[in-house]
Amino acid sequence: MTTPRIPELAQGDCLKRDEFERRYAAMPALKKAELIEGVVYLGSPVNHVRHGRPHADLGAWLGFYRALSPGLVVSDNATLRLDLDNEPQPDLLLALPPHAGSGLRSTADGYLEGPPELVIEVAASSVSYDLHQKKNVYRRNGVREYLVHRVEDEAVDWFVAERGVFVAQQPDDDGLLRGAAFPGLWLDVGALLAGDLGALRAAVERGCATAEHAAFRRRLAAP
Repeated sequence: MTTPRIPELAQGDCLKRDEFERRYAAMPALKKAELIEGVVYLGSPVNHVRHGRPHADLGAWLGFYRALSPGLVVSDNATLRLDLDNEPQPDLLLALPPHAGSGLRSTADGYLEGPPELVIEVAASSVSYDLHQKKNVYRRNGVREYLVHRVEDEAVDWFVAERGVFVAQQPDDDGLLRGAAFPGLWLDVGALLAGDLGALRAAVERGCATAEHAAFRRRLAAP
């Protein structure tokens, strides 16, 4: 008896999560596919200037912070199970360890499930679905903070959930954006736009030299 062929994922397919995962697993050459509000979105070829380089710089920024904040969970381009209609593949995420109160868990089959504290996406511009459909999905599923680097617009949006609504944060007089979930995670927006890794690291080091970050490290170290 011939085994039925598993259909390929196609842009715009309307699927539930189990079927989405079944088809995705049958396409090992496919690098990125997301299920957003029950609709399949397929990744396009990655442009170095518009996506690859800023993605790498943001990954380095998280790496600087993680080195000074042992115990945090960082993931790059990993599939994230949120609900039965939404399984995004965020560019980057940062989460507390479970003992510190995070809702993010690693499942027996190797997926991430539940809301991380911070999700990061690299988007072309403000018209991207990262700032519309995906933003609503992350908010509704309990993601506390959402950062979007709009490369073509040369802008960064950092949203923090307040009473169920994502509120855009404003840079301080030094051009730094600071979230709420991770003390000392300071982002030098000008340095990010300029690709200046030294300045990105310096801002994080300043943030992690504060009393707030010292207390945070003790929280991370607690059993």
